[in-house]
Amino acid sequence: MQHAEASHEQIGHLDHEALKVFGFWIFLVTDCLLFGTLFGVFVVLRSHTDGGPTGKELFEIPGFVAETFILLTSSFTSGIATLAMNQGNIKRVIGWLIVTALLGLAFVGLEVSEFTKMAMEGATISRSAFLSSFFTLVGTHGLHVSIGLVWMTALMIQLRRHGMNAVTRRKMTIIGLYWHFLDAVWIFLFTVVYLMGVM
Repeated sequence: MQHAEASHEQIGHLDHEALKVFGFWIFLVTDCLLFGTLFGVFVVLRSHTDGGPTGKELFEIPGFVAETFILLTSSFTSGIATLAMNQGNIKRVIGWLIVTALLGLAFVGLEVSEFTKMAMEGATISRSAFLSSFFTLVGTHGLHVSIGLVWMTALMIQLRRHGMNAVTRRKMTIIGLYWHFLDAVWIFLFTVVYLMGVM
C-alpha cells in the first residue's frame, strides 16, 4: 500500500514537471509573437532613415559575422551539455554550461560594443524610425540572451548543490530549448537586419 502511494506521488511529481515544460512551450510561442511583431515593424521602418545613417553605412560585416559564429557555437555547446545530462555526467554538464555562458557573454559584449560605437557616431535610438526599430529588435534579443546567462548561472549553482534530479533535468531541458530558440531568432536577425542591411 505504501509502495503504491509512493509510486503515485512520484508519477504526480513527474506530471508536474512535464506541465512546467509545457508551460515553457507556451512562453516560447508568446515570445515568437513578440519577435514576429518586432520583425514586422523593422521591415516596415528600415527605409525610414530621415536622412540619417543607413544599415549599409553602420553595419560592419566582421562584427555581425563574429556574433553569429559565437552564438551558433554556444548553441552547439549547449547541445553537448544536454547530451552530458542524458549520460548522467554532472561535471561535463557544468563544464559545457560554463563554456556556453562564456560564449554568450562574448556575444553580449560584442553587441554592447556595436551599440556604443553607433551611439558615439550619432546613430542613437531617437535618430530615426529605422534606428528605433533596429535598437528595439536587436536589443530585445540581447536582453533575452542576458536573461539566459543569469538563468544558466543559477542552474549551474543548483546542479552543484543538488546534483541531477527531476527538477534540475527539467530546468536543463528548458534552458536548452530557450537557448536554441534565441539562436533561431538570431538567424532571422542576421538575414533580415544585417545581410539585407548591407546589400
